[in-house]
Amino acid sequence: MTEQAQAVDLSDYPNLTVVILGMKVTRLVGVRTLLGLGRSISAMAHARPDGLLHHETFLWRLDHVGIRQYWRDFEALERFTRSEPHKSWWRKFSRDQAGTGFWHEAYQRGGGMEGIYLGMPQTLGFGTFAPLRPRKGNYASSRQRLNQKVSNQEQNPPISTALR
Repeated sequence: MTEQAQAVDLSDYPNLTVVILGMKVTRLVGVRTLLGLGRSISAMAHARPDGLLHHETFLWRLDHVGIRQYWRDFEALERFTRSEPHKSWWRKFSRDQAGTGFWHEAYQRGGGMEGIYLGMPQTLGFGTFAPLRPRKGNYASSRQRLNQKVSNQEQNPPISTALR
C-alpha cells in the first residue's frame, strides 16, 4: 500500500510567523556559550510563552545549532523578545557574542521576511544574495525590517557582503 501525501491546513493561522535561528561556535569559548544557552532555551520552550505554537532544535553541523519556532503572530513573538529574560540576554549578547555568531530569519504567512546576522564568519541565508545593511534606522528592529517595502539605500547604504 502506498502512503498518501498530506498537506497542512494553515487556514486557522492567518498571521503565522516562523523564525529560524542559528548559533555557530566561532572560538573555543563559544562551546560554553552555546551549551549554556541551550539549557535556557529548552526551559523557555517548556514554559510555552503565549503565542509559541511549536519549538524544535536541530544541528546544521557540530559547531552550528539551529532552532525553528512557529508563533501565532508576530506580536506574540515580539512580546516575548521584549520581555525578560530574553530582553537582557539579547542586550548583553549584542555587546559580546562570547565566541559565537548568531543569526535569525523571520517569515510571515501574510508577507514580510527579515534576517539579522551577528558575528557570523560567513554569509548565509538571505545574506548570500541580498544586500546587508547596518542594524540601525529602518533596519534596527525585526518589526521595521519586516515592514520594508522598498529599498532605502540613501538612509541605510549596503555594507560589505562579508559578515566580519
